[in-house]
Amino acid sequence: MSIVYAEEQVQEGIGLPFTTTIKVYARCLRPDIEYKTLSVTWGTRASEVVATLLGKFRMRHRDPRLFYLSMEVRVRAAGLRTTLVLDDDARPAALQACHPKGYSKFSLQMRPGGLVKIYDSALMSSSQYKCLLTSERTTADELLAILLHCYDSTEGVERFSLYEVCPSQEYERKLHPDDLPLLVQRSWPVDSDCHFRVRRNPRAPPLPPRTIPAPVEVPKEEDEPSRALSALSLESDDDNKRYSPVYKFPSISYCRETKNDYLYI
Repeated sequence: MSIVYAEEQVQEGIGLPFTTTIKVYARCLRPDIEYKTLSVTWGTRASEVVATLLGKFRMRHRDPRLFYLSMEVRVRAAGLRTTLVLDDDARPAALQACHPKGYSKFSLQMRPGGLVKIYDSALMSSSQYKCLLTSERTTADELLAILLHCYDSTEGVERFSLYEVCPSQEYERKLHPDDLPLLVQRSWPVDSDCHFRVRRNPRAPPLPPRTIPAPVEVPKEEDEPSRALSALSLESDDDNKRYSPVYKFPSISYCRETKNDYLYI
């Protein structure tokens, strides 16, 4: 089965199960990790597999751009092994279906990167700075997202910006969200005092206030008879001299605290 034909089947949903399993060898994360078996769909992309692995091993502080998937394919007749570097948009399940079982192997690989020192007291007042290993392709906004994950913050990236600060030159520049901090750092002179600093955006929209629902007053028990009598009217019948009750349409009030319905008649 060719890769193109397998992808066409994935798009049309013909002859392929919805989910399958892949085995990913991930020794680059930790020496004690041999492999991890993941359940994926036919549309799961390689970048999503990388993010899932980092989440499984509680490594959300690691830069996902540092990692990629490779696929080793064995050709039994020729006795050859070929290693393919998968793009972020590649679909491992579809690629695995193109080869007999046991003749393909996925591995997590690591790209070259570098340490970036960031002063982040704007995120956590008790923190002075944090050093992160990041890739050359990681943007400023992606770096901010990693920092927010480190502190389990629920605030959005748009509330902060990364600044390039050089005190000796009295120079300061706000990085564009798509700028690459590691490449910016490599352009600094060797003895430079430049560094990165996180600052909160002054024009960021305020956090939405917590709304506490107003309590709904529940009538006391002694009020029930009076409500029932007020809703009851009597009409006379000249022929039979009988009285028949006529009820008003009942009203329902909803108590948000107890989530019960109260019917008053």
